[in-house]
Amino acid sequence: MSKTIFQRIIDREIPAKIEYEDEHCIVIHDIQPQAPVHLLIVPKQVITRVAESTPADEAALGHLITTAGVVARKLNLARGFRLVINNGPDACETVPHLHIHLLAQRQLGWPPG
Repeated sequence: MSKTIFQRIIDREIPAKIEYEDEHCIVIHDIQPQAPVHLLIVPKQVITRVAESTPADEAALGHLITTAGVVARKLNLARGFRLVINNGPDACETVPHLHIHLLAQRQLGWPPG
C-alpha cells in the first residue's frame, strides 16, 4: 500500500505548516480550514480509523487527546474548541490514516453537519 498524505508529511516528502510535533504525533494546519483555527492532530503510527483500532492503539489514541489540550493551551483557545474524528465514507473520511480535527475561534453550532 502506498503512503498516505500524512505519512508523506511526517516523512517530510511534502510540505505542511506544522504547529506542533513530538515523537508520537504531528499537528498541522488544515489546507481547507473550516474555522479560523483548523488543525489536524495525526499519529505517526498509522491507525487506519477508529473502527479498526485495537487495544494496542490505546496509548497512541490517548496521546492525541492530550496533545489537543497542549496545543489548545499554546494557542490560548480558552473560549473553546471542538475535536472531530471522521470514520468512514458517511462521515466524509477522505484519508485512511486516523486524525483528529481541532476547530476553534468561531461559534460552532450543534448539532454539527
